[in-house]
Amino acid sequence: MFDMGGDMKRHAQAMTDKKRMITILDILARTYPDARVGLDYTTPFELLIATILSAQCTDERVNIVTKRLFVKYKSPNDYLSVSVEELESDIHSTGFYRNKARNIQGCCATLLDTYGGNVPETLEDLIALPGVGRKTANCVLSTCYGKPAITVDTHVTRVSALLGFTQSSNAEIIERDLMEITPSELWNSINLLFITHGRRICIARRPRCNDCAIADYCPSSQRD
Repeated sequence: MFDMGGDMKRHAQAMTDKKRMITILDILARTYPDARVGLDYTTPFELLIATILSAQCTDERVNIVTKRLFVKYKSPNDYLSVSVEELESDIHSTGFYRNKARNIQGCCATLLDTYGGNVPETLEDLIALPGVGRKTANCVLSTCYGKPAITVDTHVTRVSALLGFTQSSNAEIIERDLMEITPSELWNSINLLFITHGRRICIARRPRCNDCAIADYCPSSQRD
């Protein structure tokens, strides 16, 4: 039976969350005017490689590795011109280096075979590349191509849950929950602002609620 009352309540809650989200993003934009992508890159291809390396690794460590890596490897062909063992050695400190090396070489082979060595500009094409999931694809789409896309990493997951915008730990569900209450022109702002806030203030296990600019809008705030 159609639950009109339940649907109306969900719609009302979504409208409330939408207003709160817009307010929060406005405050965070003023709080972090220097917010930027944490990974260093100069091309979509470099960001693609860096994001693959960032799985289970900090951006700081990836940036240390890619500072040397991007001098040695400038194109998909370069990554395929060495043995997988040599590539593993070059990315060893990022962790899970065997899987990452295989994925990078597989990704590069597909880029050359299917896309002429270029990084594709659609979600469907990106997630078809070896080692590329929705997080990596959305990062490239939003950062390099300016397309509306929400990158759900550990910071976005944590901050979204604490703000009460999602009750899920599943990245795709979180992405969908955030898309539902956020105007598409602000999706890319979530990536920069929630991640920056998660790194600087809403830190896992030791959130600095007393220093939080959005504590008044956070149901999880522990501010005294």
